[in-house]
Amino acid sequence: MREIPPSMPAWKRAVDIIFALLALPLLAVGTLLMTVVTSLVSPGPVFFLQQRVGRGGRLFSVFKFRTMRVGADTKVHQNHFKGLIASKSPMLKLDAMGDARLIPGGWLLRASGMDELPQLINVLRGEMSLVGPRPCIPNEFEQMTPAQRLRVGAAPGLTGLWQVSGKNRTTFDEMIRLDVHYAQHVSMPADLRIIFLTPFALLAQIFDTCQRRRFAAPGAVPGASDSLSAHAALQLLAGGGTRTD
Repeated sequence: MREIPPSMPAWKRAVDIIFALLALPLLAVGTLLMTVVTSLVSPGPVFFLQQRVGRGGRLFSVFKFRTMRVGADTKVHQNHFKGLIASKSPMLKLDAMGDARLIPGGWLLRASGMDELPQLINVLRGEMSLVGPRPCIPNEFEQMTPAQRLRVGAAPGLTGLWQVSGKNRTTFDEMIRLDVHYAQHVSMPADLRIIFLTPFALLAQIFDTCQRRRFAAPGAVPGASDSLSAHAALQLLAGGGTRTD
């Protein structure tokens, strides 16, 4: 693995803090609403903490709004992840196919990215950035090759190049290629472009999830043929940028 600088660029940390502070009122409203909703549909904690792999392979606890029933079986996700790697099929989430582990309305929270709002806390703590590869769980990290683990050369993010380049329409290999490229070509123009494109990517994800839940059938993945190629997505970073190694 390439040597990882001791800290993220100063401009990136400044952008993170400014955007995260501006979004705190949204987190406060979201927490209030989720407190009411979960108390009605799925009694239990509002927040869910999960161990993830951060920059340089360091472990940290990520904050999320709980969208699954208390005591949900995590092995289901682990088996699904293994299947995605082996089949090289689009990274279709289980909730898009009707995951019984989700609380009522949980699929919409996940499709819209609203369940990730509490990660603003991780951003303010410096464990995450607004833009970067999504932090994977330790079990997934263990299955990656040394070349694939280069994606942790950048701080994990709320959004990233993969997320605005098709996300669930791409394969595991394409996700890795995009994440590694971003980690090795971090730049302010690229981050700002990704932040700008994120709302459009979320709308597309909500639409795709609704379509997949409506036409749930083996092998039927609406929109998969419209997937961006990894090469086309990398054009978002045309012009290079500052390497982090």
